[in-house]
Amino acid sequence: MMLANEFLATIIYAVLALVLMFTGYKIFDWITPYDFAEEIEEKNPAIGAVIAGIFIAIAIIIKASII
Repeated sequence: MMLANEFLATIIYAVLALVLMFTGYKIFDWITPYDFAEEIEEKNPAIGAVIAGIFIAIAIIIKASII
């Protein structure tokens, strides 16, 4: 029974983390003066590093809040 509760908690935290990461990405995309999707289509490698940094930063914050 305890294993089932831990599994359910893991699934809930994973879904919550994905929603928060997507929301954070959209907010950052909204407040910046350029469009991320357009920059990715132009094969701009720097924007990929920015997006990766956003996801890593948000993941660190989510991890710290869960623990």
